[in-house]
Amino acid sequence: MTTILLLVLAVPANRLGYAEFSGFQLKIIQKVITLIVFIVFATTILKEKIAWNYIVAFVFLGVAAFFALAFQAPPVAV
Repeated sequence: MTTILLLVLAVPANRLGYAEFSGFQLKIIQKVITLIVFIVFATTILKEKIAWNYIVAFVFLGVAAFFALAFQAPPVAV
């Protein structure tokens, strides 16, 4: 059920977002959101602790997302 809901929401979001972002940027945004939701789920529902190495990994992913989204992608040749 959850997968169907995610697909129903993802397809229109990708169509709307593709006017503003490239496909690569949309995928990176999707993964960052997924990780944030999973962190909240793991800490609240599963009661797992966040280790220092996970925090460092998330910081590196945040820096990677910044570099992917901060600069304009080159135009696509048609």
